[in-house]
Amino acid sequence: MRAVIQRVSSASVKVDGRITGEIQQGLLLLVGIEDSDAKEDLEWLSGKVVNLRIFNDEEGVMNKCVKDIEGGILVVSQFTLHAATKKGNRPSYIRASKPEIAVPLYEQFKQQLATDLGKEIQAGIFGADMKVALLNDGPVTIIIDTKNRE
Repeated sequence: MRAVIQRVSSASVKVDGRITGEIQQGLLLLVGIEDSDAKEDLEWLSGKVVNLRIFNDEEGVMNKCVKDIEGGILVVSQFTLHAATKKGNRPSYIRASKPEIAVPLYEQFKQQLATDLGKEIQAGIFGADMKVALLNDGPVTIIIDTKNRE
């Protein structure tokens, strides 16, 4: 799984002009799933996301996680995170999972996040044409790949 994690002051996602997910302070997660992803990947990524200390403490040091600030999480599926751009100018998405594999993992990931965070997770709609709006705070943007756990 790949995730682009953005610390936000606010974020929302719309499908067909209707808001399907919205948060104030917290994290916007863009998530891509590939065929080799498994429950172990989503559990590890969820734990990493909810405990990532990227929010400022009282001294202005990034020392708090989204749980500490009681922030929200908005998850948006994004198969383009697995784009291969080595050859030519048109990206290949061959590594991105097909819906029959990706949807169950995406749903499990959202459930794991809700469990780890202790509150409901906001989300887009898998496979839909989504319009994402965000106010990046910092900006703070971090990329995590469960296949490259640095």
